[in-house]
Amino acid sequence: MDGTVLVADDDRTIRTVLTQALTRAGCKVHATSSLMTLMRWVEEGKGDLVISDVIMPDGNGLQALPQISRLRPGLPVIVISAQNTIMTAIQAAEAEAFDYLPKPFDLPDLMKRSARALEQKRVAARPAQPREATEDLPLVGRTPAMQALYRLVARVMNVDLAVLITGESGTGKSLIARAIHDFSDRRSQPFVVATAADLAGLDGISNLLSRARGGSLVFDEVTDFDEDAQARLVRMLDVMGDQGPRIMATSQADLSARLEAGQFRKDLYYRIAGVALAVPPLRERVDDIPLLAEHVLARAERDLGTARRLSAEALAFVRAHPWPGNVRQLENTLRRLMATATEPEISRAEVEAALGQVQASAAPRGGIEGEKLSQSVARHLQRYFDLHGGQLPPPGVYDRVLREMEVPLIEIALDATGGNQAKCADLLGINRNTLRKKITDLDIRVTRRRKLM
Repeated sequence: MDGTVLVADDDRTIRTVLTQALTRAGCKVHATSSLMTLMRWVEEGKGDLVISDVIMPDGNGLQALPQISRLRPGLPVIVISAQNTIMTAIQAAEAEAFDYLPKPFDLPDLMKRSARALEQKRVAARPAQPREATEDLPLVGRTPAMQALYRLVARVMNVDLAVLITGESGTGKSLIARAIHDFSDRRSQPFVVATAADLAGLDGISNLLSRARGGSLVFDEVTDFDEDAQARLVRMLDVMGDQGPRIMATSQADLSARLEAGQFRKDLYYRIAGVALAVPPLRERVDDIPLLAEHVLARAERDLGTARRLSAEALAFVRAHPWPGNVRQLENTLRRLMATATEPEISRAEVEAALGQVQASAAPRGGIEGEKLSQSVARHLQRYFDLHGGQLPPPGVYDRVLREMEVPLIEIALDATGGNQAKCADLLGINRNTLRKKITDLDIRVTRRRKLM
């Protein structure tokens, strides 16, 4: 490598490591912990490349990008950040950063990107984003689970490996796939979502490849593909050249169980699981719910022109709700409340009504008059723990309790909808495929009949 690199980071260790590595590679290095010093160097015309942290004691590296661009058009900037959110990657792309890496970064990877930046000096103006990703990507969250996902997404954006995105219905698998495409080097190429039907016929495969060209080709719910569709997909991946689209696939099913049962081809799994991304369910990132709610309400306010907020009691209830439909169910519920709430502050009662959880006036069977469902469940759970005589129950309580609750819930909902699985899924607030999987996994018998109600 040849050139002068300006390094700005308030972490002394990172400055030292980068200075040593870049110097060994043949570069001159100026390092600082101050954004003000960095901007002075840029204004003085120093440097062929900037490597900058986001949060520094005297400013924000992302916010400085437009000024750097004005002062030194063509000066590439690589952003490194410990914030590790998808929004940081989005903001870096919007501000035309040459590249973005999350901390902790891989030093050899950063050196390769630095060499590419010095060689190109600057990629000509980045293509316009094909859509306003910040508007329709509710990928919001600061919990460790989401930060780990963001780090992995940022690392694989421009790596030519197939991506398998797994997670429950409503977690945002398709949004992750779209984000990978929109902020990758392929973003100016087509983004195509395909199903098993698209592979059928003599021209199915060639038509798909023609549509996707060098963009991204996403196979939705690939574990639902039958044997013939799986075989066709394997053949397509085998004949696809280096100039073909990037392959991504989504699945809400347990792939390991399908593989063990012989219901999914191992050779196909190895071809589509170059990188595996697991999107956590909402119940595993409860601390993100207030942030998600704020994001959804703010976006709905822009759409509807009406401001709404959750009361403290409503927010507490929203945090405690299990959200089986995950982020999609939360978003749909809040948007419905934006339209139906009568006051600027949404009450807990309105949230309960929207979720169909208004306290019944009659006493539940075998329960206590006036007792809420949560109180009844708590009473039974306490009794379960008490039966162990001061000892802890066997490990796995969470899954056992959820299974005990799921079976009667689904059975009663199916009975209430006359066995109509589409209506039952809508009633429960979950995807129809999720319901079908649960019916199979939990061995629930479905009797279809006309329901007079």
